[in-house]
Amino acid sequence: MNYTIESREGLKVTVSDLGAEMTGIHLGETEYLWQADPAYWNEHAPVLFPYVGRLTGGKYRIGDREYQMKIHGFASLSTFEAEKRSENCIAFTLKDSPETMQMYPFRFLFRVIYTAEGHTLKIRYEVENPGQTPAEDTPGRSANSQSSGAADGMLYFGIGGHPGLNVPLEDGLSFDDYYLEFGDRCDSERIQFTPACFLAGREEPFALEDGRILRLRHNLFDEDAIVLQNMADSVSIRSDKGRKSVTVRYPGLPYLGIWHMPKTDAPYVAIEPWGSLPSRQDIVEDLRFKPDLLRLGSGDRWHTEWSITVS
Repeated sequence: MNYTIESREGLKVTVSDLGAEMTGIHLGETEYLWQADPAYWNEHAPVLFPYVGRLTGGKYRIGDREYQMKIHGFASLSTFEAEKRSENCIAFTLKDSPETMQMYPFRFLFRVIYTAEGHTLKIRYEVENPGQTPAEDTPGRSANSQSSGAADGMLYFGIGGHPGLNVPLEDGLSFDDYYLEFGDRCDSERIQFTPACFLAGREEPFALEDGRILRLRHNLFDEDAIVLQNMADSVSIRSDKGRKSVTVRYPGLPYLGIWHMPKTDAPYVAIEPWGSLPSRQDIVEDLRFKPDLLRLGSGDRWHTEWSITVS
């Protein structure tokens, strides 16, 4: 089922309870969100949880036991419970179940909250490890401060967003007329991947024009996604030939994926704030020892917020 929220300024956002996935971001006559044309990519903006990216052989392990899970986890295939809180805010909740336990042997509560304010859509992720001891809500990445093992009730998870954004945004312009502009000058690094899209175990400097600009062209994505770290915490899609733009802010998430379907002329770009990374090539990862994953002790909670602003 689709739900719609709207800001007083006319930003209209549609979200499905299947995957808590945005299916529209509309202002005036412009649709900013990719509309899932199967000729290129049949999704809009999947929510990535409890893993980001690929697992070797579709498997991971906790100690000696292996589990199967699909790329980007199972949230995008799950039906969330919806709670419309106001005309401009809606929350979606997913909890562990016998079905999730088969592929992810952890108790959890995952909530996605969408709030439309002005021309900005705020996206808040909340994760809780259900337990007996109340805990303070811990913002950002301090969830990683926990280090004890799964036998001690730890919850290990990855998380991220994957919204496709239409490019071009205006008639008469082309994909190549646009560029990405980061909010600040930065010395970003590109995380290297194998041809099969697993971590290669190294990073390389990724030069930006004037430390801020990446000009879009379709062949940027011939080898799949560009994944950056040490970049600014916001990026905008712009064209000097047009007036419309999109800005994505992600202050609590350390990685950014930039993608469209490889070796195509796809008219969108996905701007993907990630909290964690995929697996290494040919290694069935033990989640207890994967350093980029988030960790929560029993009873602990974590949250982060990112946003999409359109103009």
